[in-house]
Amino acid sequence: MKNSIAERIADFLQKHPPFCHLSLFDLVAISKESRVLHLEKKEVLFSVKDEPHPFFYVVKEGAVALSVVYDGEQLLIDECDEGDILGLRPFFAKDAYLMTAEASEESLLYAIPIAIFKPYIFENVEVSSFLLESFASNTRNPHDKENKGKLISESVIYNEREDAIQYFKPISYTAKPITANRSDSVKAIAETMTQHKIGSVIIQENRLPIGIITDKDLRSKIATGLFSIQATAEEIMSVPVVTVSSNGSVAETQLTMLQYDVAHLCVTLDGTRESEIIGIISEHDVVVAQANNPGVLVKQIKRAESAEELKAVRLNLNKLIQNSLSEDIPIAHLCQIVGEINRAITSRAIELSINKIGEEPAVAFAWLNIGSQGRKEQLLLTDQDNALVFEDVSEERYSDVKEYFIELADNVTSILNVVGYEFCPADMMASNPLWCQSLKEWNAQYNTWIHSPAEKGILMCSIFFDYDFVYGDKELVDSITANILKNVDKNQIFFAYLGRDALKNPAPLGFFRQFLVEKDGEHKDTFDVKSRGLMPLIDAARLLSLNQKITGVNNTLARFKELAALESQNAATYEACSEAFSILLKFRTQEGFASNSGGRYLDLNKLTKLDKVKLKNAFHPISDVQEILKTRFQLTYFT
Repeated sequence: MKNSIAERIADFLQKHPPFCHLSLFDLVAISKESRVLHLEKKEVLFSVKDEPHPFFYVVKEGAVALSVVYDGEQLLIDECDEGDILGLRPFFAKDAYLMTAEASEESLLYAIPIAIFKPYIFENVEVSSFLLESFASNTRNPHDKENKGKLISESVIYNEREDAIQYFKPISYTAKPITANRSDSVKAIAETMTQHKIGSVIIQENRLPIGIITDKDLRSKIATGLFSIQATAEEIMSVPVVTVSSNGSVAETQLTMLQYDVAHLCVTLDGTRESEIIGIISEHDVVVAQANNPGVLVKQIKRAESAEELKAVRLNLNKLIQNSLSEDIPIAHLCQIVGEINRAITSRAIELSINKIGEEPAVAFAWLNIGSQGRKEQLLLTDQDNALVFEDVSEERYSDVKEYFIELADNVTSILNVVGYEFCPADMMASNPLWCQSLKEWNAQYNTWIHSPAEKGILMCSIFFDYDFVYGDKELVDSITANILKNVDKNQIFFAYLGRDALKNPAPLGFFRQFLVEKDGEHKDTFDVKSRGLMPLIDAARLLSLNQKITGVNNTLARFKELAALESQNAATYEACSEAFSILLKFRTQEGFASNSGGRYLDLNKLTKLDKVKLKNAFHPISDVQEILKTRFQLTYFT
């Protein structure tokens, strides 16, 4: 007699790795021993410190959130959807779960007995490799070439981009760990562990690691009575201690822990037991390292139901940025990641605002980030700049339609303000009726800026040429872009005014190569890295991109890359500008985090000699690219 339930389970499993590597006959045999679980929303499958289940699980329908508690807060690690595997810990470790699995929505799961499935692991290399790599790196499918090593496959973040922040992200370790000598008593070591709230102590001799004592050793050897509390460290320590170098990745670290069945690794100068101790890594460090990753943040954003929840995501993004800077993740890659997350936050703010109004928009619209957000260069929590364009409507409907979008924009900008993006002091926001307009009005506005670029007007409008489509109908934005390119074509007056604006800040070094600092005011004697360093490069890239009719590229680094490809004769200058911009943006971002500010003003006295040299070298391309502007747009008269 056929077992229809088992056959249905087998049919589902064979569509997903690693089960696709097994025969249907084997899958039916496994499925006959499996169970179907129904979880209500918020129902917990297993919790941190729960003893391992005799099953591992596959999500059939719904979603299951994996989370940990860190610094008193619940951190989402991953969200398992259809076909995803969870609860693999019993395969590879004998201790309790390190995460909590809770249904995000009503869900169906298949519970597969570990004892039944284990033989297939030993018989099938593809299955064993998949499960080991999946457990070690939280990877959905470690055999997927496009998404290999990514904690969550989110195309919005990772499509055609490096995955350095994830699989190859260096693991953080605790420097200067607590150590003890081989002759120290276990009682003294236990008291030290309690005092410092740590789970391990490295036993050293001449600063070299000779063993380690962990909570597990105290439980299994002291609490059971095998050894006296007065025993020495040498008697109960675990040997040899497993050592690693400081530059291992998150995944490599966890694989090492699995390989040696340990929960702590000793970090030494050269990664061997014959070199000096410099740190320690715990299994908890690996789990925490997986919490603040872009894919998880995007999933948190999509499920956020309030401004406060979005604010929490943005705070976690700050941690990701700071970690990435310390790990020398390329600033261009970081800008892309942060730009997409900023965009996702804004999109969710719009959705929440529409829900609050309780009425869908009557006509198509598009939300645009402008300025630094539009260029995807807003790594710090600075003020918001945005705009809204809506479909052209009849005169009778115009007032009601615009009133709706003003209300929507008010709600959105208020949410973003709670998140941490302050209101724009110049009111360049979609909540301002001037920047919430119909397509026809926006095209007319751009035409005025382009054909009548009075000095005040061009200074104000240049920010509106750095825009990024965020939400809604992209065709409205494409229409604006087409209109701009049509009107700037061979428009010498427009380029001349925009060029003069781009030259207002020359390279910020005096005759004797001294820094040009602020002479008075609140920031006296500091260096304005935004106005004197970043803006000349931003303005040059914008102007040259408009002149070359480059579309779909708003980021300054990306603009210089496109320009280098188009103009081989100036490629070296543009590449130098890109490198200079990366250096200056990194200086500003680091200063922003260090001083909890916008990072605009640098105290030169706090910079090292090497930093000052790097800063000065970054100014040379400013002069070079400004010479290109003067020649191309005949700006001698204006300067």
